[in-house]
Amino acid sequence: MALWANRPAAAGARVDQDVFDAGLRAHMLRIYNYMAVGLGLTGLVSFLVANSPLGAAIFGSPLRWLAMLAPLGFVFFMSFKADSISFARLQGLFWAFCAVMGVSMASIFMVFAGADIARAFFSAASVFAAASLWGYSTRKSLDGIGSFMFVGLIGIVVASLINIFVGSTALQFAISIAAVVIFTGLTAWDTQRLKEQYAENYGYEAAGKLAVMGALSLYLNFINLFQSMLMLFGMSRDE
Repeated sequence: MALWANRPAAAGARVDQDVFDAGLRAHMLRIYNYMAVGLGLTGLVSFLVANSPLGAAIFGSPLRWLAMLAPLGFVFFMSFKADSISFARLQGLFWAFCAVMGVSMASIFMVFAGADIARAFFSAASVFAAASLWGYSTRKSLDGIGSFMFVGLIGIVVASLINIFVGSTALQFAISIAAVVIFTGLTAWDTQRLKEQYAENYGYEAAGKLAVMGALSLYLNFINLFQSMLMLFGMSRDE
């Protein structure tokens, strides 16, 4: 059972619990800080690439596929190698991933209006903050929600692949709505999972790596929330 669920009765144990709670808060703050800086780096790179000749060169050629798929390679590599590489290297890979994601998302600034981008960002930030706060504060297990949302994630991936060939606006709208729901649920579940990971590894030196990988998970949830909302705002503007 998670340490924060066991409120000790003895005075000495109470001090230990207080130390644990303080450590947990610091750990989660570290995760959010990594995520926030990563998002800032992604946004900066996206803006610079989109407003330079490099953007047209990438997205006007087959290089766009490399830009789109490169972030996925970083995610897989970090996920499989996190235990075997040093903390410094893992941290460097996270920053590199955020920069590469910025290149991948540069087309957003080339396609969507600035007002739509701003609305999507602040909407995604509001939903993310509410979901993460709920995941952090609730004492109810969210394992069932996580499993359900993961199945839903597979569904929208399949539907998105189908829509590449179908090109249905209605299907894209439905996918975007479903994605907002799914990544909201995953944000809450991931936040609770990160608390449990901290409890399981309490006192070990792996906390630094856990913070980086935790930031990666929440970062991906936010990016997908943002992109889904941007699609919704963009489609509503075109109607």
